[in-house]
Amino acid sequence: MIQVENLTKEFKIYKKQPGLKGAVKGLFSKEADIKKAVDNISFNIGEGEMVGYIGANGAGKSTTIKMMTGILVPTSGKCIVNGIIPYKDRQKNASQIGVVFGQRTQLWWDLPLTETFSILKEIYNVGDNDYKNRMEFFNEVLEINEFISSPVRTLSLGQRMRADLAAALIHNPKILYLDEPTIGLDVMVKENIRKAIKQINQEFKTTVILTTHDLSDIEELCDRIIIIDKGKSVYDGSIEKIKDTYGYMRTVQTFVKEINAAKQIDISKEFGLAEEDAVTWMKDNSLFVSFNKNKISISEIVGHIMSKVQVMDINIKETDIEEIIKKIYGHEVKL
Repeated sequence: MIQVENLTKEFKIYKKQPGLKGAVKGLFSKEADIKKAVDNISFNIGEGEMVGYIGANGAGKSTTIKMMTGILVPTSGKCIVNGIIPYKDRQKNASQIGVVFGQRTQLWWDLPLTETFSILKEIYNVGDNDYKNRMEFFNEVLEINEFISSPVRTLSLGQRMRADLAAALIHNPKILYLDEPTIGLDVMVKENIRKAIKQINQEFKTTVILTTHDLSDIEELCDRIIIIDKGKSVYDGSIEKIKDTYGYMRTVQTFVKEINAAKQIDISKEFGLAEEDAVTWMKDNSLFVSFNKNKISISEIVGHIMSKVQVMDINIKETDIEEIIKKIYGHEVKL
């Protein structure tokens, strides 16, 4: 569906010299630095996949998406989207993609939502029967009938996001690009948007590329993630694999009665482990142990604690994907 091969995008950044002398000099000779926003990236995305495309600000995510949507022309490399080179046939490419930007809207601000959909129907040449079926589906999944007659400017953020998602899908695109689709939404609205995206993917086999800083969106929707850092792809694989490989630290919290006795427990010393493989500390009436699950098991730790003090309750926390991604951004983890 999407083939990206050795894709590179460079930008010229012209240097400005200070003062009047520098301004005059700049009229006759322009010095420029070359910045590689995207640096030799390759990946393939199949039909019906939901892929998280993530990276820190300035990593090159948006530049990649703009090349995939045909807005930007690559400096070198190849990008083919459903058999089309996007920048060479922008109109045909636009007919097979949908785009939702969480911080922007494609809806007409002062028009009732129903008129916006009617305009988009004509723009994309959607037939009457297809349009009717599509609107019935949107009402079932996104519940848009409750505000479809309202001007866009009167909609809440959650309503607008549902409307934007419907607008992006009105022509039944094969590929959907989502950029921060749940930004600023409350928990319940987020969950409804995620459910809608899942159902759309399942019913129509729509390929979804999701860029977001909300990693709970990624975990909820995507099986695969591509991580980009400083223009380069640093990881392409499953969420489970990255958790298994780099999320080896767990934390066990035990609620204890004998606080003074619990303060004497030090798992790293008592099991002969390196300090970074088992860190023990107390907070209030809880004993915490952060440990490397490849070096020691949870049963060994809990069994040892229970032999020393009375345990009232236990809570176990896995390393979540957000912590791992932060370490990757901070170059604490080598991929």
